Amino acid sequence: MRPISYQLYSSRNYPALADTFSMLGQLGYKQVEGFGGLFTESTDIGEIKAGLDANGLHMPTCHFGLDMVRDQPDTVIAHARALDTEVVFVPAVPPEQRVQSAAGWDALGKTLAEIGKPLQDAGIKFGWHNHAFEFAAIDSAQLPLEHILAGDDSLLLEFDVAWCVVAGQDPVKWIERYADRLISAHIKDIAPEGECVDEDGWADVGHGTLDWPALLKVLDNTAMQYQIMEHDNPNDHQRFARRSIDTVKSILNSPA
Repeated sequence: MRPISYQLYSSRNYPALADTFSMLGQLGYKQVEGFGGLFTESTDIGEIKAGLDANGLHMPTCHFGLDMVRDQPDTVIAHARALDTEVVFVPAVPPEQRVQSAAGWDALGKTLAEIGKPLQDAGIKFGWHNHAFEFAAIDSAQLPLEHILAGDDSLLLEFDVAWCVVAGQDPVKWIERYADRLISAHIKDIAPEGECVDEDGWADVGHGTLDWPALLKVLDNTAMQYQIMEHDNPNDHQRFARRSIDTVKSILNSPA
C-alpha cells in the first residue's frame, strides 16, 4: 500500500510546524508534502529535516513557486536534496494570470519545461499541480491543462481531483487521459452545498460528496506514487488529518 501523505498547506494556520509533525506522526502518516510558504530566506532546512526525522516522516514531494524555480534553481535543488525530495511541483500562477489565451498557456508549458530542466538534470522530477482554472474554456478546442502539459512530455502531473470537480469536469476522464504522467494526486473532498461554509466549502476526505472508493480505484491504474491528503481551510486540522487518513486506510484495506 502506498504511504499516505499530508499537504502541509492544510496546517498553515496552525503553527508551530514541529507540533504539526508530531501530530501527523502520531496519526500514522509517513509522508508530507511541502509548500512554498515554508521556504523563505530565514528557513532553517536542517530544522525542518530534523523535525521530519524525529516523527518518522519523509517529504518526497514539494511545491515551489514558479518564480523560485525559475530564478533560484540552485536553492530549490539544495532544499530538495537536503529534504530527500524526489518530485517538485509548481502549484499555480498568480490570479491575474489565470485567464489566458491558448498561446499564453502554450507559453507557460514551454516555460515550465525550460525551468524544470536544471532540476531534472539534478535527478529531481518536475511537474505541475492543477486548480480549477486549467479547465476553463478558451480560444482552442483544448483546455489550458492540455496546453500546459504539451510543453514537454517530461512534465508530470499532480492531479487535484476536487479542483477538477469544482471546475465542472469529470475527474475520471482526466485521470485516464494522463494516467502515465499522473505521478501524484491530491485527495480532498467537497462539502455538500451549503455546508462547511466556514471551511470554504471543503470537507474532510470521506465526509463530502466525492466517491473516493471509486476514484482511488481509478487512480490505482495510473503512475501515481503519492496520495496526498489536503484541505484548503480546515477549522480543525487535527480532525481533518485524522478522519482523512482513517477514510483512505479503510478504503485501501477493504476487500476488492
